[in-house]
Amino acid sequence: MPTIAAQIFQTLADRIAQGDVAPGQKLEEKALADEFGVSRTPVREALRELGARGLIEINPRRGGVVARISVPQLADMLEAECELEATCARLAAQRLTAVEREQLYDLHRRCGDAVKDKDLEGYLAANRDFHDHICRGAHNTTIAAMAVDLRARLAPFRQRQAGTIEARMQQSLDEHQGIVDAIRANDARTAFDAMCAHNARLSAGVMRLFSESMLAS
Repeated sequence: MPTIAAQIFQTLADRIAQGDVAPGQKLEEKALADEFGVSRTPVREALRELGARGLIEINPRRGGVVARISVPQLADMLEAECELEATCARLAAQRLTAVEREQLYDLHRRCGDAVKDKDLEGYLAANRDFHDHICRGAHNTTIAAMAVDLRARLAPFRQRQAGTIEARMQQSLDEHQGIVDAIRANDARTAFDAMCAHNARLSAGVMRLFSESMLAS
């Protein structure tokens, strides 16, 4: 997506994930274009991406309607993502080439540098690349595509976490270290368990906040 469309997408995705716009609420192209001070084109791109991730239902040439995502549906998606990424980590421990392993270590170092600099935006970008690299490193196109797609769809919910930014980044970095160590040792079982534990912890926090927002709405 172009930069403006990406910014609009992220703003709307955050509103949906935080419950600021309710399920069933309309997102009209003209109203959004007026709000963001842009033409309808980037708004249309942002809405298309929201639709692709299942966050809204598209009404052609009009906008979209915020999808109804229940607590059980979100839990189901988070569980699927956890299992898929853990499977990717297991396969990556067995299948990553020497070059791909060095690339993974470099991505882990990038995450560490971002934590040291307290650079949230830099960390989120490196973290996304880290997880995507492991998914691709499974060398199974179907599993990797499913994992990456699910992770992208859940991203707005995953970004809602309790605790300070610095503590959250450091904890994730520490957990990444366990994943990297297992992959470096070609330990497929430990790589699976480490990734599963990492995502399960994050998912529990997502579910807690989402459930609270649903009760409050």
